[in-house]
Amino acid sequence: MKPTNRILITFFLLFTPMFSSAGDYFQIKVVDQETGRGVPLIEVKTVNEVPYFTDSNGIVAFNEPGLMDQDVFFHVSGHGYSYPKDGFGYSGLRLHPTAGGEAVIKVKRENIAERLYRITGQGIYSDSIKTGAPVPLEQPALNSKVVGQDSTLAAIYNDKIYWFWGDTSRAAYPLGNFRTTGATSRLPSNGGLSPEVGVNLNYFESASGFTQEMFPEFKENLIWIDGLLTINDHSGKERLICHYSRLESISKLLEHGLAVFDDDREAFIKIKEFKLDETWQAPRYHPIRVKEDGADYFYFPGWFTMTRVKANYGSLLDASQYEAYTCLEPGASYDGENSRIITKDSKPQYAWRKAEPTAGWHEKEWADAGLLKIDDAHFLPVDINSGAPVGIHGSSVKWNPYRKKWVLIGVQQFGTSVLGEVWYSEADHPTGPWRKAVKIVTHNNYTFYNPVHHAFFDEQDGRFIYFEGTYTKTFSGNDVATPRYDYNQIMYRLDLDRADLNQAKR
Repeated sequence: MKPTNRILITFFLLFTPMFSSAGDYFQIKVVDQETGRGVPLIEVKTVNEVPYFTDSNGIVAFNEPGLMDQDVFFHVSGHGYSYPKDGFGYSGLRLHPTAGGEAVIKVKRENIAERLYRITGQGIYSDSIKTGAPVPLEQPALNSKVVGQDSTLAAIYNDKIYWFWGDTSRAAYPLGNFRTTGATSRLPSNGGLSPEVGVNLNYFESASGFTQEMFPEFKENLIWIDGLLTINDHSGKERLICHYSRLESISKLLEHGLAVFDDDREAFIKIKEFKLDETWQAPRYHPIRVKEDGADYFYFPGWFTMTRVKANYGSLLDASQYEAYTCLEPGASYDGENSRIITKDSKPQYAWRKAEPTAGWHEKEWADAGLLKIDDAHFLPVDINSGAPVGIHGSSVKWNPYRKKWVLIGVQQFGTSVLGEVWYSEADHPTGPWRKAVKIVTHNNYTFYNPVHHAFFDEQDGRFIYFEGTYTKTFSGNDVATPRYDYNQIMYRLDLDRADLNQAKR
């Protein structure tokens, strides 16, 4: 080694720390002024446009060379939260960052629902780790090399929560797992974390330490699943079943059918393939179990539609047994020529039929064309404030014992953002009619699609409910992704005792 190089390395080791310690950072904690709880996904940005985003504890670890030990102004903003503006219209405040120091910023929650934490991805508690703050997760920095995950499904099976996601990003390369990812976690009643705190995910891993593909028999194409449910098979054994779709692209379906989870292989195995033109005659979205006229059914609430099948193994595998809640004649579809709507006194007549399901967006088109009165719609609630119809996209429906109603958590299509506004509605029956809706979450120019309410996390007889969704810039028109948060799952909590939700009552 040349003497000059030795001198440089010695200088580097003497005067440059090998890693930063907690005492090197200025901790900025952003909290909800009402609850005092740290708020994730709040941006604090310097005057020279350097952005920082709070982690799931609401913490930013600040140590910016050149901006320590002096006054620094931070702009403060975040989806659904606000900070007061000064005389010049700036929402922010001046802090004096020092190594080992800390400051607390109180923000006002404008959302009705409360943002709690990020569930998936890298660095969920990155800033807390840097500042030495306590964290609840077993793997708060990186879990099974996952940095991003799309669209969640979950079900109780073998006394655990089984979780599954769509496309999964990894740290090592932009292309990750496109054939479904899975994990388990313990129930809160059986050693798992409280849903108020977080979810400790135990991923099914490959030999590389990254997530394994949940459909090993498929060696190519995209594999997405929905319709996750548990049912006893012909022998009486409980099985975990899902509907799978094999796609060449987001718009080209190659195959779909049913798969069962193999406990030994920890993977799904195909058990039934449906015809390509039988797209709605299958378990879809987030199933619910419903007693109707003395029979036990699975209902499948989807992109605001409703289908069903009797809750037995044989019916589940038989496409001819599925029915849709629709106002179309049997055998009809929404293709223009065959849109034969059954009406009486100019009102559409809804019933369970062997026909394509009626969706909220169909009703929206009919209402816009003057063919349907909003009061006659089943899947087109109106905003309680403006009276405007709310076109629901992805959603989940669950029975809520606290409200004694079926409750909907759904994302609006083409609201103030393309897919970023989440609404609450309730009805006496899963098929509706869903009359009124209250906006509970907003995302500014950002997407939050496929929200799902996890009823197994409900607290106080359903007064507090928990739901998550995919936070991503996709479809938003926003080219700037939020570091770490983009393309990941975020958990929210909603208190159904709030007065502003009473307006959603029929």
